[in-house]
Amino acid sequence: MANLIEAYEHSYIAEDKPLSSLSVYNVGSQKCKPGFQWGPGVRDHYLIHHVMSGKGYFEIRGKSYHLKRGDTFLIFPNMEACYRADEEDPWSYTWVGFAGTDAYNLLRHTDFSEDSPVLEQAAISEEIQKKIMKVYEAKGNSFCDAVSMTGALYSMIAMLMENSTLEMKQKDQKNIHVERAVRYIAEHYSYPITVEDIADYTGVCRSYLYRMFQKILKKSPKDYVDEYRIMQACQLLKETDLPITTIAHSVGYEDNFYFSKAFKKGKGQTPTEYRKSRSFARTTERNMENV
Repeated sequence: MANLIEAYEHSYIAEDKPLSSLSVYNVGSQKCKPGFQWGPGVRDHYLIHHVMSGKGYFEIRGKSYHLKRGDTFLIFPNMEACYRADEEDPWSYTWVGFAGTDAYNLLRHTDFSEDSPVLEQAAISEEIQKKIMKVYEAKGNSFCDAVSMTGALYSMIAMLMENSTLEMKQKDQKNIHVERAVRYIAEHYSYPITVEDIADYTGVCRSYLYRMFQKILKKSPKDYVDEYRIMQACQLLKETDLPITTIAHSVGYEDNFYFSKAFKKGKGQTPTEYRKSRSFARTTERNMENV
């Protein structure tokens, strides 16, 4: 009986991917013909399929999964996969493809993993379908549309994260503390923040934060702050004509002498020497282009 249902496909493929953190590549839904197959092949992005009806087969990393209504599977970038519709009861599914610098970090907080790419009839099955359709409803080629689609995708992934059955591993917990600290530094480096400020924001004691930074980043929180500030100072020295004192204050150093000392320790030059060397390099490069 299912074979008499006419096959269909409704899909949208994004022309541009303007958001580097997370962008929707494609989204849609499809009622497959009996035996319809994709692959074996690889994608250059993440691709989530949710089975709305019928049955099918999904193969990845040497494993085969027999899937049915309510199941959801994820294909990872550059990982060979294959999926096909059942001959007797071909599936219909909805899907969303995406990529970006945030994608991996977001997905690792869900129940999806390379070793476990399938959610079998999750309690939030119907919500997954609705969330993907929200992405489809936001489709369009304008920048505003891209933001709307990404917003709907973030909402779906947030739901997967909130409903994850995985227990947070100790390693991940440590990473979270360091990630929060690093984010705080990036947002507040221009202020005279201290290691105590960072530890308070992160919700751990100073000694614990120190151990986690040493273990994960191989440096102390103070060294990380200094390196981050010096990196920002380098940009200002290269790209602006701001006085050294102004740059020092702009990157969180209230004492110009201490700024110069920290800068020389990190770069092997004083701020003035660094600016002159970069100015000379740019002049030389322009002269070479005009030869």
